[in-house]
Amino acid sequence: MFTLAEVASLNDIQPTYRILKPWWDVFMDYLAVVMLMVAIFAGTMQLTKDQVVCLPVLQSTVNSKAQPSTSGKADFTTVETTTGRKTNLDFQQYVFINQMCYHLALPWYSKYFPYLVLIHTIILIVSSNFWFKYPKTCSKIEHFVSILGKCFESPWTTKALSETACEDSEENKQRLTGAQSLPKYVSTSSDEGSPSASTPMITKSGFKFSADKPLIEVPSVTILDKKDGEQAKALFEKVRKFRAHVEDSDLIYKLYVGQTVIKTVKFIFILCYTANFVNTISFEHICNPKVEHLIGYTQFECTHNMAYMLKKLLISYISLICVYGFICLYTLFWLFRIPLKEYSFEKVREESSFSDIPDVKNDFAFLLHMVDQYDQLYSKRFGVFLSEVSENKLREISLNHEWTFEKLRQHVSRNAQDKQELHLFMLSGVPDAVFDLTDLDVLKLELIPEAKIPAKISQMTNLQELHLCHCPAKVEQTAFSFLRDHLRCLHVKFTDVAEIPAWVYLLKNLRELYLIGNLNSENNKMIGLESLRELRHLKILHVKSNLTKIPPNITDVAPHLTKLVIHNDGTKLVVLNSLKKMTNVAELELQNCELERIPHAIFSLSNLQELDLKSNSIRTIEEIISFQHLKRLTCLKLWHNKIVSVPSSITHIKNLESLYLSNNKLESLPAAVFSLQKLRCLDVSYNSIALIPVEIGLLQNLQHFYITGNKVDVLPKQLFKCVKLRTLSLGQNCITSIPDKVSQLLQLTHLELKGNCLDRLPATLGQCQLLRKSGLVVEDHLFDALPPEVKEVLNQDTSIPFANGI
Repeated sequence: MFTLAEVASLNDIQPTYRILKPWWDVFMDYLAVVMLMVAIFAGTMQLTKDQVVCLPVLQSTVNSKAQPSTSGKADFTTVETTTGRKTNLDFQQYVFINQMCYHLALPWYSKYFPYLVLIHTIILIVSSNFWFKYPKTCSKIEHFVSILGKCFESPWTTKALSETACEDSEENKQRLTGAQSLPKYVSTSSDEGSPSASTPMITKSGFKFSADKPLIEVPSVTILDKKDGEQAKALFEKVRKFRAHVEDSDLIYKLYVGQTVIKTVKFIFILCYTANFVNTISFEHICNPKVEHLIGYTQFECTHNMAYMLKKLLISYISLICVYGFICLYTLFWLFRIPLKEYSFEKVREESSFSDIPDVKNDFAFLLHMVDQYDQLYSKRFGVFLSEVSENKLREISLNHEWTFEKLRQHVSRNAQDKQELHLFMLSGVPDAVFDLTDLDVLKLELIPEAKIPAKISQMTNLQELHLCHCPAKVEQTAFSFLRDHLRCLHVKFTDVAEIPAWVYLLKNLRELYLIGNLNSENNKMIGLESLRELRHLKILHVKSNLTKIPPNITDVAPHLTKLVIHNDGTKLVVLNSLKKMTNVAELELQNCELERIPHAIFSLSNLQELDLKSNSIRTIEEIISFQHLKRLTCLKLWHNKIVSVPSSITHIKNLESLYLSNNKLESLPAAVFSLQKLRCLDVSYNSIALIPVEIGLLQNLQHFYITGNKVDVLPKQLFKCVKLRTLSLGQNCITSIPDKVSQLLQLTHLELKGNCLDRLPATLGQCQLLRKSGLVVEDHLFDALPPEVKEVLNQDTSIPFANGI
């Protein structure tokens, strides 16, 4: 027979699974153990003791019972003859009859009752623990129990809940002080239309606050070292992946319901058929083995020695089964009373202030319901790792540990404008130490999705330029007030217009705004850009996008805008009528807008000084005659187009000082260009020009001449009459010689000759007082062929000559 320890091992579940066993499962396990003890005890009794004892029924005794005495007195002679009568059976015959009658006369339930109890109990035990063993569920359960235990014991859980408790106590104190103690900027239901009400929500130390609430410094309760922080980060990732894996099915729930139904059906089956056999277990039995030819008797009376004990054990077993069944029915009631495939952390959210803990569903929800039956504290501590606020707080702490003030100071650099600049890239947030760099001029935040700007930014008094590259930063109320009053330049790079922070449109003292991203949505049918009317001091607006028309909201700042730049990335800009309202625009750039002609709306900009139409599809510029109305136009950039010729009407632009026609399809330069007496810069690089007209000598104010990448083979002597030339780019042409008259260019500082057909350089280059080797772009062998005295002059220190020249 089995020992109790061997059979009880069937009910031995790993201790870690105890958190998934509610009280009814635990109670049913104990009942199963008691039923095992009943089965083993009954089986042991049957094996160790004689089963039945049988004696033959004598015929005379039967007759005497069948024919009672007719006299009123007892027949003592008969009694004496029947009492103690020998049966003449030997021991082997008794053994034989006992065995025969055990199988023939004894009811089957009396013989197999212990084994049936054992089998039923084993089935119930297997049914109770099947969901822990089934391959498709056991892996999920093991993973869940492992994560749950780590989340429960994680130092981060204790820290987060402790800080929440501190925060709640601080909020209670605030409530006790009354409404009169609230700061002025706290919004109420009556001031929803105020600017502060439109300020976006912010977060402080990982917990959500309104921008209108006073800031509360939460004390640090525990110190989280780097190792604990990394473990907590790993737990957040595990919980996220486990949730995605488990929430897509309800197999665990169905399996648990199924095994509970099986146990209930099993209980009903056992109770129904067992109750019929209680009375069949008796002490006396009549046996007719039909072996008279061996024994000499036809009928025997047998006694079942264990009948009394087995009957008591059977009644006990039925009682246990009834209790077990009622618990099964209660379990079914619990399973269908509430929706176990949905779990809400509403209570946890109220107690912990983690208002963003999401509700879960399917198997994830069912497992949490089971855990609640063990201890609700597990779910509360587990919810910390479902909260994005908690995860952001952890990232913030880890970030501040890693990015100290000293490390940030090492990343500060000087930009081209000689300003102190800090560029932070792909961090989980903005380190607090950043706002201790009070002398910082430029702050660049790139790919930081959880960037928060706290009130400490108000101590960065030198900060005037901010870059937000794919970084929808949130600001606190005090920080917003500081940025609104001090920020002068803002760069925002985004994928969708919705990523532009709402507070950007309220920076009333902003001077420069750079927007880079997609401003179109729904296949270019709608342009989504909020009102810019609050930007009353905006002077420069730079938009790099894919517009089909100029956004109407730009007209809100049109009256005081002085520079407008639109880079359209190859999307055709069709509607330009809004330009007429920008009467004060001095600089206008419409680059890569697929323009085929110069827009007529430009001719209304009477204050325009610089026009840049780079990288369009302009072929003809006959409209240039209308530029005569732009009296202040001094710079015209028509480079990187498809212009074939320049009309003579260009002479009407009397005040033109810079003309850029590079990267076009020009084959010649009209004489009209050289009538522009104020022209100081002429760029015709990368065309197909073969001849420099002699009229170039008329440009006495010309300082910069670029004709690189053309087909020029001869330099006219009149070129060297432009004695104010400082830059002369002649590279990548077919020039065979440089005239000696180059020495007349006394102010020349940059001379490009590389890529021509020169065999020598004139020695008169040494007479160009400001020209040095760094400004001479030529092949090395041509420079080496110069006379030593010329090379010595060109190699002189540039500081003194340049100073004299300036």
